[in-house]
Amino acid sequence: MKQHLEHSVASWRGQSLKHRASLVDRLDPRGRILLASLWALLTVSCYSIPALTLALAGSVLLALTARVHLKRTLRRVLAMDAFIIFMLLFLPFTTVGDPWFDVMGYQASYQGVEQAVVIFLKANTTVLAVLTLVGTLEAVVFAHALARLRVPDKLVHLMLFTLRYLDVINREYKRMRMSMRARAFSPAGNRHTWRSFGYLVGMLLIRSLDRSERVLDAMKCRGFHGQLFLLDQFEFQRRDSYFAVVMLIATSTVLVVEWAL
Repeated sequence: MKQHLEHSVASWRGQSLKHRASLVDRLDPRGRILLASLWALLTVSCYSIPALTLALAGSVLLALTARVHLKRTLRRVLAMDAFIIFMLLFLPFTTVGDPWFDVMGYQASYQGVEQAVVIFLKANTTVLAVLTLVGTLEAVVFAHALARLRVPDKLVHLMLFTLRYLDVINREYKRMRMSMRARAFSPAGNRHTWRSFGYLVGMLLIRSLDRSERVLDAMKCRGFHGQLFLLDQFEFQRRDSYFAVVMLIATSTVLVVEWAL
C-alpha cells in the first residue's frame, strides 16, 4: 500500500487514507523538494506583511492545486500553530515600541503586534507549502529523491529504516499494552502507574534494540555492506519546467512586493 508523507507523519493509521492524484503528483520529486526549499527560504527572508500575505495566498493556491485533504492539512497547520500561539500572544506585551492598546494594565506595542503577525504568516506559509509539495510524496520516493539530490547516504538509510519499522514498533507497543491490561493494570496518577509506564518504555527500547540487531544480522547474511541500491529513476520533463517557471514568477512577485514596501 502506498504510504504518503501527507498522512504518515502523525498517525500510522493514516496509511489507509487515500490521496487524490493531481498535477503536482506528476512532477519530478527532486524539483518539488527544491521548489519547496526555495519557497520556504523566500518566506523566511520576507518581513513585509503584504508580501507574506501574498506568499500565504500562493501556498493556499498550491494546496488547492495539489488536491490535499483540506481538513487533515488544516488540522496539521493548527497543530503547528499551537506550538507558537503563546509566543504570539505575549510578544506584543514584551516588545518595546509604540503603545497600541493595553490589557489589564499591560501595554501592547504596535511593533510587537506586527512581529507576531509576521511570525504567524511565515510559519503557516512555510508549513502549508511543505505539506503540499513534499507531504504528498510517497515516503520511499521522498527518500530516493533525497538520495538523488546527494543527501548523505546515512541519513537516507535512517529514514528508510525508520519508515519501515515504525509500524513494527507500534505493533510491539500495542502487544505490551494489551499484556498490561490483561494483568488488570489501570492507569492513575500514582507512583505505580509512572513506574509501570517507565518499564513499558524501557522494555520497548530493549526489544527495539534486539530486533535491530537481528535485522542487521539478517541483512549481512544477504550481502548488505552499508549501501542500499536505489531503483527509482527520475526524469525532468516539460511540465516540470512549466511548473518551475510559475513558481519563479510567484517568487519574483513576492520579492517585488517586499522590496517595494
